[in-house]
Amino acid sequence: MKHILPFLLLILTLPATAQTIVKQDAGIKQMVDEVSAKNIEGTIRKLVSFKSRHTLSDTTSKTTGSGAARNWIKAEMEKYAAESNGRMTVQFDTFTQPKGTRIDKPIKLKNVLAILKGTDPNDTRVYLVSGHYDSRINDVMDTNGVEPGANDDASGTALSMELARVMARRPFPATIIFMAVVGEEQGLYGSANVAKRAKAENWNVDAMLNNDIVGNTYGMETDLKDNRSVRVFSDGVPTAATDKQVAALKSLGGENDSPSRELARYSKEIGERYVDQLDVKLIYRRDRYLRGGDHLPFLEQGFTAVRFTEMNENFNRQHQNIRTENGVEYGDLPDFVDFNYVQKVARMNLSVLANLASAPAEPQNVGVITSDLTNKTKLKWEVPATGKKPVGYYVLMRETISPYWEKKFYVTDTAATLNYSKDNYFFAVQSVDADGHESLPVFPKPVR
Repeated sequence: MKHILPFLLLILTLPATAQTIVKQDAGIKQMVDEVSAKNIEGTIRKLVSFKSRHTLSDTTSKTTGSGAARNWIKAEMEKYAAESNGRMTVQFDTFTQPKGTRIDKPIKLKNVLAILKGTDPNDTRVYLVSGHYDSRINDVMDTNGVEPGANDDASGTALSMELARVMARRPFPATIIFMAVVGEEQGLYGSANVAKRAKAENWNVDAMLNNDIVGNTYGMETDLKDNRSVRVFSDGVPTAATDKQVAALKSLGGENDSPSRELARYSKEIGERYVDQLDVKLIYRRDRYLRGGDHLPFLEQGFTAVRFTEMNENFNRQHQNIRTENGVEYGDLPDFVDFNYVQKVARMNLSVLANLASAPAEPQNVGVITSDLTNKTKLKWEVPATGKKPVGYYVLMRETISPYWEKKFYVTDTAATLNYSKDNYFFAVQSVDADGHESLPVFPKPVR
């Protein structure tokens, strides 16, 4: 398998007019194909059957409210864990949220985490995929109404659960955590607790994928119907960047090359490699205009995170009481979810997670050597600090106006000199193994 890499290099560096060969890992493709729209639909309808999953709703009933919902999610995850040969464990991530914005009294809340432990004891990387299981209607403090939340966000929760079901049976060198979090509608409280815990416990979080509202294909008002496009939101200047780091980005022109933006580009490349009729749209914002989601607390803690969301939203289905007015139906009901579309987005998530968790870790201390004035670009880096050693590296290159990496140069050393000027192009380096699994790209820093 090792001699395929120079061949891949040839394909990847051919002009844009040349034919492109799409090479997929057969095991990952099999997992992608196993993601079931029928299972996703069943999970969404089951979550809706709890009538309300409001963060402040009943936690004692066995049939209604957030307590019943989280218990069912945990029980389902435990069924998947039973197929993992002991690699997957399921737990409640329990915390007390004090009284505050949209929380009228202190309350004990519970996220559900299904942790698929990596098989390489020397690989400390952690990958997370998430949806939020809480729901709401017009009044964010109404805990007694019927709050189905089929698309917002039973769709993301069902996606995370379906990935846990499929991936639990496979080994990966790195750890993957499948999450269903609470408190998103009240203030991102569940994801904030996991992000703070990850920081306090020194989790080596390499990437976090947030899926929120991923089941609608119809655009309200615009009458657009699109079942092939999905948006990925990523920050450019890192949310947690210091003033010094921001100044460095400005001097290098690196405002468009944060780790989260590299994750977004990676998601497009890998997702479209494995999922037919899919167009991953890079949106250069942390989230939708003046809105937010569960990836933000991870960005605030300095982790790499993105948000996936449907291309066109229908606001008659979001945060709405169930009703009909002037012939228009309102309410986030499962009959308005496109389950085949959720399946497609889930398959994209799986392909990204599986490739990252199988790949070597990123190269360390990637730098552009600046000691000489030259029209060439000299880069150097070090082997990854965790996990298996790569068989080689890709040096990525693109024009400064291009949103995507345009060329890949394969090298086996930890240095490369290219006949392209660092003044005119952007570069990055990623690790690759013998089977072609690629790490996230790393944008270089200047070094003398």
